[in-house]
Amino acid sequence: MPAGNPSALSRFSADLSRRWTQAKPVVLALAAGLVAGPIISGMVGFQMRTSTAQTLVRDGVVGQQAIFCADRARIDTPDPSRLDWTARDALARRFATMPGGGTEIDPDVARACATRLTR
Repeated sequence: MPAGNPSALSRFSADLSRRWTQAKPVVLALAAGLVAGPIISGMVGFQMRTSTAQTLVRDGVVGQQAIFCADRARIDTPDPSRLDWTARDALARRFATMPGGGTEIDPDVARACATRLTR
């Protein structure tokens, strides 16, 4: 090989080094964005955890069932706000099942219903 003519490996290595030098800022910015993006958007509030969404849905369902429970309890006892807590809780437990024929009493619904009956 003549002295002035570099080998194919050295040319490839020099070309690869030049390409890496050009692409390095873009690759580093992409990697930083992939790591920092979800962290920052989670801290700002653009993301919601599954458990948070499930809790919000559960609270909505309990609130809706408590409205039905309180309405049915007020039909049975017109002024439940005069009752003490124990009587209101017993009244709420009677109507805390869903109207569709459910038999299981949800304690969260009974508690929310008893709270609504105080108003």
